[in-house]
Amino acid sequence: MDIVCLDMEGVLVPEIWINVAERTGIEELRITTREEPDYDKLMANRIKILAQHKLALSDIQAVIASMGPMEGALAFLDELRTLTQVVILSDTFTEFAKPLMQQLNWPTIWCNDLEVGANGMLIRHRMRMHDGKKKAIQALKELNYRTFAAGDSYNDLSMIREADGGCLFRAPKNILLEHPDLKLATTYDEFLSIIKEFLAT
Repeated sequence: MDIVCLDMEGVLVPEIWINVAERTGIEELRITTREEPDYDKLMANRIKILAQHKLALSDIQAVIASMGPMEGALAFLDELRTLTQVVILSDTFTEFAKPLMQQLNWPTIWCNDLEVGANGMLIRHRMRMHDGKKKAIQALKELNYRTFAAGDSYNDLSMIREADGGCLFRAPKNILLEHPDLKLATTYDEFLSIIKEFLAT
């Protein structure tokens, strides 16, 4: 049995934090896992910046509510789900993901949680486990699934390497230069073709 595991931000929906940066004018929030491989460090810095600017969870959720899937993402995902099982593996948080999953027809997503204070300010992030994407692939393989993984950032590389098949999707130049052996899709048609090729083997 096959299962496809996809990153969310940068693959199906725009980067949440870049949208927050553009809405608030806080340039430091533009940094994502495309530039910073240490996710715990990245999130701790984001929460610190939000506190400095007195931005609450509701402010982030207001930005997310105005976002939608990337052009072509819904059609791609709908077709893919007719071919095989799909799970979204994301380092985002349930507090962020729900409105976006609704717009994608409720695919399964495995992600993390936020600890929020009584005043609505973010206190800290709670990861289910370290390197959870890779460990999800390992667990699925233990369940005798043949796995395909795809993403665009540093925190996707371990799951792509662990999976039976995989590719990058619209990854930045620095990742492409560091990992030239990985397949790359730049359009959803190319993406679907790579996955179909895997499913056919």
